[in-house]
Amino acid sequence: MGCHLANLVGYKGEMKTRITGLFLSLMTAAAFAADNNKPNLVPIPQQMELRSGTFTLAPDTTIQVDKASKATGIYLAEQLRKSTGYPLKVGSSSKAVIHLTTADAKSSLGAEGYELTIAQDGITICAPEQAGMFYGVQTLLQLFPPAVFATTPINGVTWTAPCVYIQDQPRFKWRGLMLDVSRHFYNKDEIKRLLDLMAEIKINTFHWHLVDDPGWRIEIKKYPQLTQVGAWRKNIDFGLEPRSAKAYGPDGRYGGYYTQNDIREVVAYAKKLHITIVPEIEMPGHSVAALSARPDLSCSGGPYSTDIGAGVHAGVYCAGNDDTFKFLEDVLTEVFELFPSQYIHIGGDEVPKENWHSCAKCQARMKAEGLKNEHELQSYFVRRIEKFINAHHRTLLGWSEIREGGLAKNAAVMDWIGGGKEAASEGHEVVMSPTTHCYFDYCQSKDTAHEPHAIGGFLPLEMVYSFDPIPAGLSEDKQHLILGAQGNVWTEYIAYLRHVEYMSFPRLTAIAEITWSPKQGRSYEDFNHRLQTQYRRYDQMGVNYRYYGPEKK
Repeated sequence: MGCHLANLVGYKGEMKTRITGLFLSLMTAAAFAADNNKPNLVPIPQQMELRSGTFTLAPDTTIQVDKASKATGIYLAEQLRKSTGYPLKVGSSSKAVIHLTTADAKSSLGAEGYELTIAQDGITICAPEQAGMFYGVQTLLQLFPPAVFATTPINGVTWTAPCVYIQDQPRFKWRGLMLDVSRHFYNKDEIKRLLDLMAEIKINTFHWHLVDDPGWRIEIKKYPQLTQVGAWRKNIDFGLEPRSAKAYGPDGRYGGYYTQNDIREVVAYAKKLHITIVPEIEMPGHSVAALSARPDLSCSGGPYSTDIGAGVHAGVYCAGNDDTFKFLEDVLTEVFELFPSQYIHIGGDEVPKENWHSCAKCQARMKAEGLKNEHELQSYFVRRIEKFINAHHRTLLGWSEIREGGLAKNAAVMDWIGGGKEAASEGHEVVMSPTTHCYFDYCQSKDTAHEPHAIGGFLPLEMVYSFDPIPAGLSEDKQHLILGAQGNVWTEYIAYLRHVEYMSFPRLTAIAEITWSPKQGRSYEDFNHRLQTQYRRYDQMGVNYRYYGPEKK
């Protein structure tokens, strides 16, 4: 049964809201933002029509799928089964009540768009690709009572959803979250938990910051000393209470790493959730963890230590040593095999160049290459790595500073301190992630006595929501180069997952909406109203979110 034919057939707190009344005309997201009777969806869909009546899920409800949609149908059945206890069957029966189909889907919806129709006698989700089908499922789940997100069966709930028609697709293709696992290690099950929470709000990119000064977190078969030495330090450091984390090895050292099998497992898990994992292998700076295992790749020869206070900011690869590039190419070769992502993040930020200035090998390199200064040496380093990455049909991505000395030809920029507009104007792809709106390690209140310890700064939810990823003044013909935006969780003072959740939610929910939903007509007041229902969903999932909204009664 085709898509269009199917449409004819058929710190916690909460403020409880109920859907009342009916709205019968097709509305854009802007119009729906002003309607108090709408379902409280986040992110808000592009278009939605609220129709008369409700659909009621029953124990004998079946899910019909075409061949392409089988995995998505199984996912939906599993999610519903957790909370309802209903033994929902997935198959090709023509008697389906929930129908997932790619037939006659509108190609204009793109890979992540979908149509969702809920009638009193059935539900149809139609999408050209499975990413869109999956996001249609996420919207459907939000239309049921918040208890649908419970992880164990809930009794006494009538599982109804309002009759609606939704046509939806994202504004940006990069909707991301970065987690720094170098400063504190989170195991693979904790990463999966975070991926689940991302998927529920249609976040599709997980930037995995695997390498930095305090720890090397990825197993590299050719260089086992990277994890034997670089994945561990003596103490939790950063002035934190040692018992605030559990990432200790049998010998009492603090840290950990992901085996290659762990990474394959997490990447496969993310793929089922239509999340791309972008790995970050930091270079040429922030490299103490690597140099603690390979001091011969530094300008000075070491020694280096991952222990905080032991020169962690002096870790820079020697740009004049060809062994440095051979080592990094070997590392990246194994990274390519583990991560199918088009983008490979190489960091490139905050590179102290004093070592290069006093290093005979680096100065010889500059002379041989005709480089005027150490900024151009950094550009040489990035360009050389980019050639290797491009040769493997991948795209180099780096922080703002990779523009110093001249931006590599095909590189993409992740803007955290500026340069995004300029990079896009020059024809480069850009992910926006400025400190002003996207740094989730910043405080959520000026009353810091009642908040967990944070690195500083002040980034309340409303500030995140006010962000527009398109830089002001960027010409219209270059705006397509802005891939999207992401929130960043740097973890100096965030040593356990529930703290990550508190710093991320609902600020990541705001990122989800500003990167998915149309800009026109959105308002923070409406978003915060819809969040009150989202908090109830998060309660069911056990999320340690920070509450924003009316005072708790």
